[in-house]
Amino acid sequence: MRFYLLVLSVIATLASAQNRIGTGAVEALYQQNCMSCHGEDLSGGLGGSLLDQASWKQVGKGIGFIEYVQQGNLETGMPGFGEALTEPEIRSLQIYIDEMRQKANREGKAPLVQKQDNIYTAGGYQFTVETVVEDLDMPWSIAFLPTGGVLITERSGTLRKWIGGEMGEAIKGTPTVAARGQGGLLEVAAHPDYADNGWIYLGFSATAEEPLDEKASMTKIVRGRIAKGQWQDEEVIFEVPAAFHRTAGVHFGTRFVFQDGYLYFSIGDRGAQDHAQDLTKPNGKIHRIHDDGRIPRGNPFAKQKDAYPSIWTYGNRNPQGLDTHPETGLIYESEHGPRGGDEINLIERGRNYGWPVITYGMNYNGKPITEKTAAPGMEQPLHYWTPSIAVCGIDFYEGDQFPNWKNNLFAGGLASQELHRLVIEDSKVVRTEIILKDEGRVRDVATGPDGFLYVVLNGPDVIARLVPVKP
Repeated sequence: MRFYLLVLSVIATLASAQNRIGTGAVEALYQQNCMSCHGEDLSGGLGGSLLDQASWKQVGKGIGFIEYVQQGNLETGMPGFGEALTEPEIRSLQIYIDEMRQKANREGKAPLVQKQDNIYTAGGYQFTVETVVEDLDMPWSIAFLPTGGVLITERSGTLRKWIGGEMGEAIKGTPTVAARGQGGLLEVAAHPDYADNGWIYLGFSATAEEPLDEKASMTKIVRGRIAKGQWQDEEVIFEVPAAFHRTAGVHFGTRFVFQDGYLYFSIGDRGAQDHAQDLTKPNGKIHRIHDDGRIPRGNPFAKQKDAYPSIWTYGNRNPQGLDTHPETGLIYESEHGPRGGDEINLIERGRNYGWPVITYGMNYNGKPITEKTAAPGMEQPLHYWTPSIAVCGIDFYEGDQFPNWKNNLFAGGLASQELHRLVIEDSKVVRTEIILKDEGRVRDVATGPDGFLYVVLNGPDVIARLVPVKP
């Protein structure tokens, strides 16, 4: 019981950290340096309002925010803060202004989504949210089987099968998981040729057979088959030596994509942000292996001395979603940022996605990470959220129930309790909108074989689906 309460405490702390808009060290920084001119609520005083995006950004037109604050502007009465504030501190103030502006824009205005009598109106459709599976224990992922039924992971370590509207007994004999903090039984997926080979893949946090520390763990991947409710034929597909395991209970990543005989999967930085830039470490990366666990010879760093050979990309903070575009086959990733800086990235061979050298976020406590949002040799996100939505699972919609959503990317938000729809054209995000709000923490999203869009919700711990309202 005490362990369960500790897990809940860790989760609550991390969730609230995403929602600390206007708090922490950056708030004190604003009060000390900006409040006397721009007002306690940023609405203006001696200086102009910072809540009016067009107004305050025009002040620094032709010059970056950091340079403008450093140099000041005598014509507008803006003093220079180059000697009083560091560049990372100024960058944190910029994020703070973005947070407070969004907060002000939402207060006293229409809801972010249209909902009346439990009917949503969004994206050109009206639909309801229908709960299909209840009474779960923090579900994390779902996998639709081509032979029928749905596999559901519960982070505590249980694998369940839901079929024909009924929940069966927990699958017996599944691997032991290290269910601590954000770790546990995470991803589940069926092999693309499941109908022929029966392989099911599981991704979870695990301790080493001979751990250097009993609290240390790292992402492990196995595959096996299910027969008569029993897990069997288990094979280890990926695991790392005990030396790479970490005691931090955060940032496991652990999402799967199968393509052309390869398995792509993610591992977060595990709370060691600098490891994301270190090619000798497996954490903070997207990996590629053959679906039987072999390392492909063509991996970008397979021949580089001391580099972890399965690395496909690096500089990834906490990849919480991974999916392929149904038409182009390109791989997209959602990256759970710090306070601000949640990202959607196009994942390409050998690329560096920048964490923690560049980011559009700051630390949860309001202290800066870096002033840099771009650097040579580091990729820019296709889209980012600041303030953060605590982005999680993603899915390209492939069903027929909502034909106008075909090939749109859907991304779940945990702390924001939102589901976002992103329209992508030529590998660019051209439009976004919020589809759901306040139904629960959206852990994962997936297109069902029936064409409905399914969401995995935490708090309540259920599986629900979006069902169009017919005219």
